[in-house]
Amino acid sequence: MHRDEFYVPGPGPYCLTHSVGCLPKLSGDAIHANYLQPWQQLGGDAWDSWLTVIAAFKQHLAKLLGGNADDYCPQSNLSSGLAKLLPAIPKSQRTVLLAAEDSFPSLAFVLQRACQMGFNLRLLARSHDPSNADVWAEALTADVAAVLVTHAHSNTGVVAPVAKIAMLCRERGILCIVDVAQSAGILPLSVTDFAADIVLGSCVKWLCGGPGAGFMWISPALVQHLSPLDVGWFSHADPFEFDVHSFEFAADARRFWGGTPCIAPYAIAAQSLQVLANTGIAAIRAHNNQLLSIFRDGLPADWRAQIDLGRTGGTICLTAGDALPDVLRALQANAVRFDCRGTVLRLSFHIYNTAAEAACIAHCLSGALP
Repeated sequence: MHRDEFYVPGPGPYCLTHSVGCLPKLSGDAIHANYLQPWQQLGGDAWDSWLTVIAAFKQHLAKLLGGNADDYCPQSNLSSGLAKLLPAIPKSQRTVLLAAEDSFPSLAFVLQRACQMGFNLRLLARSHDPSNADVWAEALTADVAAVLVTHAHSNTGVVAPVAKIAMLCRERGILCIVDVAQSAGILPLSVTDFAADIVLGSCVKWLCGGPGAGFMWISPALVQHLSPLDVGWFSHADPFEFDVHSFEFAADARRFWGGTPCIAPYAIAAQSLQVLANTGIAAIRAHNNQLLSIFRDGLPADWRAQIDLGRTGGTICLTAGDALPDVLRALQANAVRFDCRGTVLRLSFHIYNTAAEAACIAHCLSGALP
C-alpha cells in the first residue's frame, strides 16, 4: 500500500497535501547518503557528490514533467524564480504584466514590485473564469509583455487551459509564464505540451519534496534571449573558472541559478520524485479522482454541486458560508487535517489517502450541514 511509503501525520486523515505533501520514508536515508555523508567524509571535496544530487533532481523532474534536464534550473521557490526572470525579459514597447486576481499572492507581490522596472500590472478580476480560454483571449491585448498563468488555482481548485493560453501568447508575441505549484505531481502534465516559455514550480506540495526545492523550466528556444541580473558563480558557463574578470552565461537554464546552491532540499526532493515516478502521475491522478468522487457522492446535493471534477485539480475547495463553524467542529472532532481560506474549506487526497477516509470526511460534513 502506498501509504506505507510515507510518514503520514495522524491520528486522523491528512488532507493538507495542497499545503505540504507528506515525507516519503526513504527521504531520510537519501539526505544522509547524498548530503550529510559526503560532507562528513569529504568536507570541501564533497562538491562533485553534491552536484550529482542536483543533476538527479533535474533528471527526475524531466522524467515526470517532460523536457530535458538541462532546461531546468533549481530555485528556492516560485517567487524567487519569478523575481529573477522579470528583469531578464528583453525590453519592448509592451509594458503590461497580466495575471489573474486569484493568483497566489506571493507571485502577485513580485509582479507588483516589477512596476518599479517600468512594467504595469493588470489583474483579471475574480469574476472572470480562468478556465475559459475566451477570457484569456480577450485579456491578451497588444500591450501585454508577459502573462502569469496559474495552472491549478489554490483558492478554487480551478484548472486553466494552459496549452490554449500559451498558443494565444505565441500568436501575439507575449511571454507565457506558468505556475504549476498546485498541479505538478497530481495532474499529468508536460512542459513541452504546454509549449509555454517558462514554467515555475515547487516540490513542497503534491511532489512531496518539502520546502526549498523549487524549479524553473525555460524553453530552450528562449533561454539565449534572457540575461538575468541576479547571477552568481553557478550562473557561469564554468563555475570553477574563478576569474573575476571573466563571466559568461551558462548556455542553458543554469544562467538563472545564482550563487552557492543549497543541496539538502534537493537531496530530499530527488528521492520524493523517484517515489512518485515509481507510481506514475497518471495512477496518482486516477486515485485522486476516485477519492474525489467518493467524497462528492457522500455530500448533500447543494454541496455536491460545488465539485466539478471536469474543471478542478486535486484540491477540493468548498464555500461553507454560515455553516463554517459547524463544519470546522465536525472535522476537528474527527481529527481531519485541513485548512481554510476565509470561508473556503480546502481538502486534498493524495496517494497515501484512502477511500475510507474520503467517505468518512463526507459523512462527518453531511452531519454538520443544516
